[in-house]
Amino acid sequence: MALRGLPTPLPGLAISSLLLARPAIAHDHHGGSEIPEGQTVSVEPLDTTLWIHIFVNMFAYGVIFPIGMITKSRWHVPTQIVGSMLALLGFFLGHAHGGREFVGNNVHGLFAHILQILLIAQVVLGLYLKGHWEKGINGFIRKLIRPCHSIIGKAMPVLSWTQMIFGGITALGFCQGEYTGQCAAHFIMGSAFIAYGILLTIILLVGQVWMRQTGRSQEFYDSAVIAAWGCVNTFTEHHWGTAWVRNDWQHTSMGIIWWCAGLAGIWMSRDRDGNPKRNFIPGLVIAITGWAMSSHPQELMVSEATHKMFGHTLMAAGLTRIIEVAFILGDKQSLTEDGRTWNSFQFLPIFLLYTAGFLFMGATEEQMLLVAGSDMDHVAYILILFSLASLVFLFANMLVHMYDRLANPTSSKEMNGYTGVNGRPMEEGRIRDAEEFELEGLTSDGEADDEGRGMLRRSQEGHRSQIQGVPLR
Repeated sequence: MALRGLPTPLPGLAISSLLLARPAIAHDHHGGSEIPEGQTVSVEPLDTTLWIHIFVNMFAYGVIFPIGMITKSRWHVPTQIVGSMLALLGFFLGHAHGGREFVGNNVHGLFAHILQILLIAQVVLGLYLKGHWEKGINGFIRKLIRPCHSIIGKAMPVLSWTQMIFGGITALGFCQGEYTGQCAAHFIMGSAFIAYGILLTIILLVGQVWMRQTGRSQEFYDSAVIAAWGCVNTFTEHHWGTAWVRNDWQHTSMGIIWWCAGLAGIWMSRDRDGNPKRNFIPGLVIAITGWAMSSHPQELMVSEATHKMFGHTLMAAGLTRIIEVAFILGDKQSLTEDGRTWNSFQFLPIFLLYTAGFLFMGATEEQMLLVAGSDMDHVAYILILFSLASLVFLFANMLVHMYDRLANPTSSKEMNGYTGVNGRPMEEGRIRDAEEFELEGLTSDGEADDEGRGMLRRSQEGHRSQIQGVPLR
């Protein structure tokens, strides 16, 4: 049964339009198409070349480029060069494989060319910036190129995620014809839950102080997005002018509760004096959404079990989020003023959002039919989805930690009472890390002269001597 019961974010319109693109011509490998009439792929298996294409591109776009994006040291350029070389290799392998055939102009092939154009543009812009041409007209051009280079770099992980989804559905011949709508809804909203989990991961690990400085509570932003999505869902789930059916009532009413509760959450995000105030509304909306989705009737047993597990996971994410805000944090933005610590319970609702996203992405009708026709039962399938969620959760935490270490070298204050080897404070090593990081920024950009570097070194050496002269506490 097709599910449209979750609001579709506006960025997902691009994905929907690409999924709706109709294939036109066959991609011929053998002088004649072997694709059955009415299908989008042939019955031949994926050959070795295509498997290499899959793994090389997943490693380049899913691992190397995200690491390069957050690396602002001398390793940034080498990392991006390696990623670009692998991406280029994967691109050519995708056009040199045998085995299974795919219809021409498929969504994965179309988006691959867009991705390659952006990659080439990113490399050219990066090389220009690396040249450090700043005199005359180059100074003005550099000011325009730098933000473009930054925006493309930050957008690349999102575009890469989209392309990997397109690759999966193209390889299996999914999401065509009558399945397009429900397929787009599952992948868009599943990805949205994962993206929400990633944002919460970033805020928890490195963004607590920043969130406090915005003058708004986190629930203000969450509730604003919930209200906006609810408005879109309310007026798009029913085809106006046609008869109302049961699913129309469910989906439209879910949109209504989203914008109604979202507006309440916005109002409650301030106290009587206008100060930021946390509240339970976003967690409650997530929990109610999970309850509603777990109640959708399904034709297949494995589909019913997967949807029910998705709903229960989403309910758990919402309830644990309420517990975190109300009882773990006591309505505060963070446990401590410096925002450098957290309670282990705070990771639970985040991890459940990752898991809910993968469960919903893996619950399309065609995927459920594929699992039902195999020897795999619903328990094994759900455990595999949990495993994928764990890997993405791990990788997101690793990236945030790596960024934090590079952008904010270890704090000068002692952490958790640890003073270092033989009772000596760890200040000297920390100051040296900070010095190396700052000097690396100067030497890599080439935007300061030798005198400036010498002044920075002398200043930091003096600061180090002052720190070393302070008695231990």
